[in-house]
Amino acid sequence: MRPKDAASILLIDRSMDRLRVLVGKRSSAHVFMPDLYVFPGGRRDPRDHALPFGADLHPAVMDNLIRSAARPLTAAGARALALAAIRELHEETGLRFGNDARQQERPDLSKLRFVARAITPPGKVRRFDTRFFCCFTDEVGINPAVLNDSRELLDLQWLDIQGNSSLNMAPITRLVLEDVTKFMIGDPSLQFESPVRQYFERRGKFIRGFL
Repeated sequence: MRPKDAASILLIDRSMDRLRVLVGKRSSAHVFMPDLYVFPGGRRDPRDHALPFGADLHPAVMDNLIRSAARPLTAAGARALALAAIRELHEETGLRFGNDARQQERPDLSKLRFVARAITPPGKVRRFDTRFFCCFTDEVGINPAVLNDSRELLDLQWLDIQGNSSLNMAPITRLVLEDVTKFMIGDPSLQFESPVRQYFERRGKFIRGFL
């Protein structure tokens, strides 16, 4: 079964004395990764291609998205992945990019970093080719104090990125968070040209490499 395109977002808050990332618990009704803590995200829908946006993706981000695709990906398709991540963030948490209605209707994609890509191994009930984006709350006009659980994502919380060992987190979520945390030790601003991690299985062996 060919993996479905999906997108997820690491939303990081740096307003306090430590970095925090937003996670939530997937509903027990989900077939895929029930009851595990993950970043907001989901499958890219056809409608995501038609969603309005403000500023476009950073050129380095656009290039890496297109270059990493298993199948030919256009700029519109890469942009739709970013818009899917932002749409899912809103649907699952109530959070929206922007300080006013116009910005919220036309989100700024230029603040998104492309940090990782993960392909669900063969043989799973659901398979996804997920691109992980990252951004900071203060860059996109998000108030970290405003959160709303949804039917898809429960127990939303801001998690200290270095204090997450006790949480029942999906393995891939933990791997991505560990690697992004390492990137930020050397570069707290997380440059748009930062390395992109890739996670996939080849001939039964798990690969944790770079784009």
